[in-house]
Amino acid sequence: MQEQLLKDSYSVCAGEYQTAGDASASIKRKLKQLGIDSTILRRIAVASYEAELNLIIHSQGGELMMEMTPVQIKLISKDVGPGIADVSQALKEGFSTASEEARDLGFGAGMGLPNMKRNADSFDIQSELGVGTTIEMGFQLK
Repeated sequence: MQEQLLKDSYSVCAGEYQTAGDASASIKRKLKQLGIDSTILRRIAVASYEAELNLIIHSQGGELMMEMTPVQIKLISKDVGPGIADVSQALKEGFSTASEEARDLGFGAGMGLPNMKRNADSFDIQSELGVGTTIEMGFQLK
């Protein structure tokens, strides 16, 4: 087990579009202060923003966590219900179950999960209907 250098957790509330990006901006700022390579930082920023938006748009609230070891940064998005009915469909670019409200605000284009998977070195999603979804993304530092 790698020594943990940093661990942060951010609560994200469902439907709070006005706070969209706050948690991911904080993660980016902290990692930038630690001197994380800009290429890796950009990928983490995209993935964390998409995860945060998914918590706001699709869940009943949840948590975005960041854990850093000397060799990896891990992002974990864990939400409360409703879960994803068809994960393989949800991973397709352009597929969205976003509400009309989210779409009217310019969100919900169906790129969240595909962007997370594309930017991460490792990607795992577990979802159970009526329970929630957990997404783990890893970003290699070395």
